[in-house]
Amino acid sequence: MEAVLLIVVLLFVVAVLFGAYATVKAVGAAKRGVDRTIAQARRSVEDTTLRAKSFGQPGLTGELAQLRLRLRTSMRATQDALYTGVEADASLQESVRLFERLSAHGHELDGQLKQAERDPDRARVGSRVQELRDRTEQITHAADSLRWAVRDRARKFADDDLSSLSADIDVESGALRHWAPVDEAAGADGPARAGRQAAERGREPWTAPTGEAGAAGAPGPEALGPADGRPLDGTHRWTKNPWRKSARPEASN
Repeated sequence: MEAVLLIVVLLFVVAVLFGAYATVKAVGAAKRGVDRTIAQARRSVEDTTLRAKSFGQPGLTGELAQLRLRLRTSMRATQDALYTGVEADASLQESVRLFERLSAHGHELDGQLKQAERDPDRARVGSRVQELRDRTEQITHAADSLRWAVRDRARKFADDDLSSLSADIDVESGALRHWAPVDEAAGADGPARAGRQAAERGREPWTAPTGEAGAAGAPGPEALGPADGRPLDGTHRWTKNPWRKSARPEASN
């Protein structure tokens, strides 16, 4: 009795611990989801603000907004391309590491551009615009180079796979056009034996059979279609079309 009670208590404790663990995981997942949503909303608002500044405010403020918008757009597009491609191509791990190092420089430059927008000393900011423009060009060029290399690699693999698939389909299509099976038992002496059989029946070799002899003779090549259920070589049969359901079930043997 005491052993049963102890087992029940242990099971209860395990259930409580498991429930607490599941609750903590669920709360953490919900919190991460909320944080991700807030971060995405904040980025969308900031991008919209930068776009409005770049078009609506001429001069130094508009140029700084254009630099920030260009930097953020290029880095985000490269990040999406790399993180999506690495799931299917593990060789992109090194590219992801290089982008993470580049991303650190991008975040630093974005912070400097943001500070320059708020700096009241416009003369000092104007003297640094060329430096900020050159760094933005350098970082965005590197990010664009990585992104287009990843896309070219994925497109090359897709083209190679499509070419190989097309070649396989051409081979299979050619094989499917060999309508009637070849009688392997006839071998090389098939024509000679057919001539002897025709001579025994009093006919010239290679003449079409007539009458009873025609009924007993072998028919010519016959085109088989998918509707014909006869075996091709004793082991293979036509299968149903996998793309549509049959109008009626197969008849049981």
